[in-house]
Amino acid sequence: MNELRRLLLDTANKIFGDFATRDLLGKAELGEFPAALWQALREAGLTGALLPEEWGGPGLALPDALSLLRPAARYSAPVPLAETWLASWLLTGAGLAPPADCLTVAPVRLGDVITGRREGTGWRLSGVAGRVPWARGAGAIIALIEGEGEPMVAILQPEEVRITGGKNLAGEPRDEVVFDTLLASDRVAPSRRGRMELHALGAVLRAVAMAGALDHCLDLAVRYAQDRVQFGRPIGKFQAVQQNLAVLAGQASAAQGAADMAIESLEPMNLLAIAAAKARCGEAAGAGAAIAHQVHGAIGFTHEHELHFSTRRLWSWREEFGNETEWSLWIGRQIAGVGADGLWPLITSV
Repeated sequence: MNELRRLLLDTANKIFGDFATRDLLGKAELGEFPAALWQALREAGLTGALLPEEWGGPGLALPDALSLLRPAARYSAPVPLAETWLASWLLTGAGLAPPADCLTVAPVRLGDVITGRREGTGWRLSGVAGRVPWARGAGAIIALIEGEGEPMVAILQPEEVRITGGKNLAGEPRDEVVFDTLLASDRVAPSRRGRMELHALGAVLRAVAMAGALDHCLDLAVRYAQDRVQFGRPIGKFQAVQQNLAVLAGQASAAQGAADMAIESLEPMNLLAIAAAKARCGEAAGAGAAIAHQVHGAIGFTHEHELHFSTRRLWSWREEFGNETEWSLWIGRQIAGVGADGLWPLITSV
């Protein structure tokens, strides 16, 4: 680990450790936005970690910047850090300055389409985007739209669209956003990045987050197995529990490796590697969360215990920006498309 990444991680761990308390997590699930945590992240420059220097960011290498999602996930930080990064990435790719606020993006599902057509001197946006993260509390919604023959990026305020509130299993906002909005032309610009690229980067961010959350589940399970005494000795001394912990450690390690591969596959973007990484992290999330709860028994499901904050996020994040089924089918279609002669070159490209 280089010195810069160590410094970034120390800063992030300090902020999340100070602010992402059990009380804050409970209030966030009731709908209260953790403004103090977000302000601390913003003052430390972490909300703009993906921004290049010419846009006022730190100009970090991608592995250094994305490593910050791991402590965010370990502490189950209920803030749209990844979504703000995605939105800023879209905006800078379209030559638009990112607002200094918490942001979100739409659409986040490949099947949802927002269209734009010229109307007078502006653009008329139409469409519905489901499961949009943090839409109701965002300072701005950054939409990737299908313009007249090319992808476009648009900046909207939450009050300019119709939002129906919803939540994922972890209690994080996932809203339906209905677009029927006329925007001034200076708030819409051609995009150098398309829907598949947005979907892929979102998948990478969720993969990294799952790796961080799964690592925390492993720590909790090992600690509990050492502390919980049954039949006169810690349950971690029993061979069956040791076997489960070994499998959990293997899943956590596989997720870390897959997330690292996904990060390395961003420049240039290798969709096949990202697809494999997101699918593998999703598989690890399902198997690892199950084992963590088996080790803890009933106490892990109680609201008082911290395990469920991580596992509910794992179960939610594995479905976002493509689950294992979606990405595995995509991989299958690529393999079928290249035929027998192209199979080996495709595999070696990962």
